[in-house]
Amino acid sequence: MKMRLNCYFSADLYDGLDALAHRKGLHKSSIVEAAVASFLSPDAADRREAAVTRRLDHMSRQLNRLERDLGISVEALALFVRFWLSVSPQIPEAAKEAARAKGSERYAGFVETLGRRVQKGQTLLREISEDIVPVVPATEDGEAGDA
Repeated sequence: MKMRLNCYFSADLYDGLDALAHRKGLHKSSIVEAAVASFLSPDAADRREAAVTRRLDHMSRQLNRLERDLGISVEALALFVRFWLSVSPQIPEAAKEAARAKGSERYAGFVETLGRRVQKGQTLLREISEDIVPVVPATEDGEAGDA
C-alpha cells in the first residue's frame, strides 16, 4: 500500500525531473521514491561518512605539512639568530645612531624583497626542497644502493 504525498519543487528541479522521466520512460513519482529511498538508505549514510572521512584525512595531511613547514621555519630562524648573535661585534656608543639608520635602511630593503618573493610565490621551503634532493646511486643490478 502506497501513501500519497504532495511536494513542491523549484521550477528547475521539476523540469529536470520531468525530462528524466520522459528519457527513462518512468513516472516522476517512481524517480522521486527511488531518490528518497536512496537518501534514507544506510548506504547513503555510509557514503557520506566515507566522504567526510576522506576529507578529514586530507585535512590531517595538510595540517601535518603545515606543522612540518612551521618547524622548518622556526629552526631556520633560530639558527640565523644564533649565528648572528655569535658573529656580530658590539657597536661602540659613537656609531650606534649610524648603525640604527643603516639597520632601518636594510630592513626596508628586506621587507621590499620579502614582498616581491611572496607576490611571486617564491618560498624558502620550496627552495630548500628543490635544493635538497636525495640522490641514491644505483648499483650494478639497477637497484638503489646505500647513500
